Amino acid sequence: MTFTVFSVTFAAVVLLMLLVWLLSLIRRDASIVDIFWGLGFTLIANVAFVAGSGYPPRKLLITTLTSLWGLRLAGYLLWRNWGHEEDYRYQAMRRQHGGRFWFVSLYLVFGLQGALMWVVSLPVQVAQASALPAHLTVLDAVGAALWAIGLGFEAIGDFQLARFKADPNHRGKVMDRGLWRYSRHPNYFGDAMVWWGLFCIALATPGGIWTAVGPAVMTFFLMRVSGVALLERKLKKTRPEYADYVQRTSAFVPWFRKGS
Repeated sequence: MTFTVFSVTFAAVVLLMLLVWLLSLIRRDASIVDIFWGLGFTLIANVAFVAGSGYPPRKLLITTLTSLWGLRLAGYLLWRNWGHEEDYRYQAMRRQHGGRFWFVSLYLVFGLQGALMWVVSLPVQVAQASALPAHLTVLDAVGAALWAIGLGFEAIGDFQLARFKADPNHRGKVMDRGLWRYSRHPNYFGDAMVWWGLFCIALATPGGIWTAVGPAVMTFFLMRVSGVALLERKLKKTRPEYADYVQRTSAFVPWFRKGS
């Protein structure tokens, strides 16, 4: 049954990313892949719910939690990006590859994100494939609690940052209020927490331990590749006060500020 779940979710991801890639060619905007990132996990969770033969309450729990996270993220990114030009990252890739970008983007943008999506979602898939244990456990409760904490950090952090940026008086300044006083990236920290919470639910099932690769990959990319590292390189160049903010504020895990 696990193989069946893996097969149908993989097929669903391939189909989704192909369709989104075609839409990006029509719109000439590869940025739409970011909006479909959250929706892709929602799709995987619901496909696994239908294909899996796991314990129904656990299936419902992890599908609901994953879907709520994915829909919130997609809705926020749609609202944030609506009416804006293509993200600078994809513009740079478009300039680099020129007329070949339409094809390069298929595997370098959409294919890569689809593969990452499938790997990160392994806890969601495995938790729905196993019928054991046929009852909810402490790990299910711990996972749901971690998910709730993570979603809170992510949603509140996004809201606080959006409100800060909406004030013209804050242009060029560093957001260091609310959750951002204790972490330079509380939204990314919350994202990681969500996935470690979903892993805890998978951990309640036999063999769930190996799905730790999912949240581990997500955390690595958030901290070292597309999240913290990429954003901070840009902020250090565009925000004069950011160097001081870095010295006083935790990069990822929320903690008390230095010197205040």
